[in-house]
Amino acid sequence: MVEFAGYSMPVQYTSVLAEASQVRNNFGLFDVSHMARFSVVGIDALKTLDSIATADLQKLSDRQGTYSLICNPEGGTKDDVIIYRLTKNDYHVVANASNHQKIHDWIAGHKPSDVRLADDTSLTFMIAVQGPNAVASVAKVFSEPDALLASSMFGVCNGFINGAKVLIARSGYTGEDGVEIIGPAEAAVSIWETLQKLGGACCGLASRDTLRVEAGLPLYGHELSEEMSPLCAGLGWAISKTKTFIGSEAVASVRSVGAPSKLMGIQLEAKRLMSPGAEVIADGNTIGLVSSGVISPLLDAAIGFAFLTEPLAEGSKCFVNIRGNEVPATVANKRFYRRQK
Repeated sequence: MVEFAGYSMPVQYTSVLAEASQVRNNFGLFDVSHMARFSVVGIDALKTLDSIATADLQKLSDRQGTYSLICNPEGGTKDDVIIYRLTKNDYHVVANASNHQKIHDWIAGHKPSDVRLADDTSLTFMIAVQGPNAVASVAKVFSEPDALLASSMFGVCNGFINGAKVLIARSGYTGEDGVEIIGPAEAAVSIWETLQKLGGACCGLASRDTLRVEAGLPLYGHELSEEMSPLCAGLGWAISKTKTFIGSEAVASVRSVGAPSKLMGIQLEAKRLMSPGAEVIADGNTIGLVSSGVISPLLDAAIGFAFLTEPLAEGSKCFVNIRGNEVPATVANKRFYRRQK
């Protein structure tokens, strides 16, 4: 167990290998109740969120969500979030635990008085159920199984598990199909144990980090920051080109001239862990810095992400400086794993 954002969090229950394998082949359970959860309700809720989010929220239908970024005026990233539209005047925002207060205050500072902002984090739990058998397994104990099974990516269903009212979103952070369940805090243990009995493996922070790197997913503080444009992380697809939001002019300026660095995958020839900040070297010159590194159980190799200031094509050879040793590596697509649909 380790302290993280004010919570005591499990690093692992069994082993990273066993937990990651369960997620890739069956399904795993992650207690992600540390994630910040806000309700934004009112006639001007959509207008409020659309003014600070990079995604075009006008396109959302009821019971549908989207991944989005929240930028500062300079075009850096305050956080990456998921925004769910429950109805046209009722939205749910999930933010990173490390940015809990910052995003709460940012929304509060940009909403009119008729919009109600509520911090639901301490009142609710959030459990991520991830893996090829996740959705079908949760459907066995959910009161609206047909709606869940028919839901699309980022779709939202309301219903009951063990008599507790829950919101289930078809989303996650592992590259696998799955859901994230939000419900009243007092029902957390009961629902967790029910999901365990269905075959779900308890999974910790270490396997979650490994799985998200394999899937090419960014982590705030590593691939995203206030000082860097999200375009450097390849997240242009999550940024509207047609609407105005806080930071949109700065983001458009970077888009027009090109990002100063590009996030790429790196795979070492040796199974050695790359630490954030390690130099990436090509032709004797430092051309980038590692932002994340893990040992991938799936690939049985050391992989990670690096921001490169010089363009290198996938398959290009390079080196990573690990404690003074230049270890041979190959530039790769940052999505090391893509699930079969």
